[in-house]
Amino acid sequence: MFTDMDFAASLSSRLLREPPPRPPVEELVPDWEPLTPAGRPPVPAAVLIALVRRPEGHTVLYTERSPDLRAHSGQVAFPGGKIDRDDASVAAAALREAHEEVHLVPEDATILGYMPTYYTGTNYLITPVVAEVTPRGAFVPNPGEVHSVFEVPLARILDSRTYGRFRIKRAGKEHVTWQIDHDGHLIWGITANLTRRFRAVALGEEAA
Repeated sequence: MFTDMDFAASLSSRLLREPPPRPPVEELVPDWEPLTPAGRPPVPAAVLIALVRRPEGHTVLYTERSPDLRAHSGQVAFPGGKIDRDDASVAAAALREAHEEVHLVPEDATILGYMPTYYTGTNYLITPVVAEVTPRGAFVPNPGEVHSVFEVPLARILDSRTYGRFRIKRAGKEHVTWQIDHDGHLIWGITANLTRRFRAVALGEEAA
């Protein structure tokens, strides 16, 4: 039988052992092309893809951002944000943000590895940090940043039938991302794209 421990070990072997180096700016291709190119270097950021150990099996942790935020209000996201100068590492930044947003205790997380960076049209260079989490208590959303917290069963994340396509127009130009509908939550954009990339790594497939 394939256990959570087996999956975590298999996944860890497919992840990067260290955060990937930042690519040269001229080699970066954003997930969508803004009308006006960014006039500053990309902003380093980190997100935590948390595999939560539950009695019924692993789940993946998501947040629904507060509707009061200026950027991406109400959207579904992984815990994460900008890497601060005081952060000891990329992983430390992801865990700090997860603690601030949903009170995930850093000591409850075991870092499994890292995924390649993801460059956004809003000029963020995101490093996904993957960790297995055995929570000692409930995740509690910080009302200033997070409206709600929810988890998606890992089995659903790994099922190709879970994914559809989301279309959005920016400045009259259509962009397409992956989309996941789960229990009233619509996951699209960066978060859905990273989820799909995570699935590809977990299954040893090429990212689509």
